[in-house]
Amino acid sequence: MQKLPIGIQDFEKLREGNFIYVDKTKIIYELCAHGGYYFLSRPRRFGKSLLISTMKELFSGNKKLFKDLWIEGKWDWNKTYPVFHIPFASLDYKVNGLDVELQKRCQDIAHTHGIQLKSDSLKNQFQELLKKLSQKKGPVVLLIDEYDKPIIDFLGDEIKQAKQNQQILKNFYSAIKDSDSYLHMVFITGVSKFSRVSIFSDLNNLEDLTIGDYLTAGMMGYTQKELEHYFQEYIPPTAKTLQISEEKLLDEIKAWYNGYSWDGKCFVYNPFSILNFFKKRAFFDFWFQTATPTFLIELIKKKPYYDFDSVEVGLAAFESFDLEHISTISLLFQTGYLTIKSINEYQIATLGYPNREVKHSMLSHLMTVFADVK
Repeated sequence: MQKLPIGIQDFEKLREGNFIYVDKTKIIYELCAHGGYYFLSRPRRFGKSLLISTMKELFSGNKKLFKDLWIEGKWDWNKTYPVFHIPFASLDYKVNGLDVELQKRCQDIAHTHGIQLKSDSLKNQFQELLKKLSQKKGPVVLLIDEYDKPIIDFLGDEIKQAKQNQQILKNFYSAIKDSDSYLHMVFITGVSKFSRVSIFSDLNNLEDLTIGDYLTAGMMGYTQKELEHYFQEYIPPTAKTLQISEEKLLDEIKAWYNGYSWDGKCFVYNPFSILNFFKKRAFFDFWFQTATPTFLIELIKKKPYYDFDSVEVGLAAFESFDLEHISTISLLFQTGYLTIKSINEYQIATLGYPNREVKHSMLSHLMTVFADVK
């Protein structure tokens, strides 16, 4: 049996370690074959870092890692691109400061490629690096993972630091537009979608793939078909452990962990919950227990919300996530506690809890929270 890749976010490690990989390379090919500027928001634990890692290996031409995958015979492995990868989760900005850590990242990339940077400021260093890297090795692929983490980490009591980091990031990202001629592709992931004005004001060519995009609706998470195919070896022993039929098992797994959607049509499982379920062979709120942001609970405390099922909201509401005016419903959607159940012809989305895991856990948590509110 192939191993369960719990916590594995590195594509090379996953492929070389005989872990299960749910093949998403057909969708990745459609995005990467022609380059472009893309933004994709998804909740935590949905495989964003693995996606970025996969793209990094693809553009680096590591063909051996893609053996027997859909893309193996479709990609031009002779054509490689220099990759500038920024994994914000790996930057020690809480200790050293965001500006210092980003400059250090630029210097590290420059050193790797034998480039000397002369600029002093962060923005100028970034622009200089993209230009020189492109001139030396060809158009650059810029992969930014968890772009919003330096902001999200400071929401709540440290809002002042969140605002400072927001301005640093806005200035940093503004360099991308001026470097268009040096870039082949830009792909940015995050949990939240801040308003364009607050972060990406200069990137008017950034295509948002978050909501309603038919191509990427199933790119993150597992579809029902993928679950039954890639985890087929785990289904019989799990059913035996739980002393139920395989059909009943699949129904229960679906009720507990399926239901996430960003177009109201394609519904997927949270990978983290599925992997842990097959490891433990027990139904439990795996995803919910990993981290419930304190700032989210504090925000809910301020308003008399107890149940969020069947909330209707215009899609435009998801375009304006702002530090000064954080919408509770928008935040719950972006962080994965609510999902799109359907979208009508007037672009009104009906939101609700994605599944039993999230609904039961959230309601229990809210009952505890509001029991302490005086």
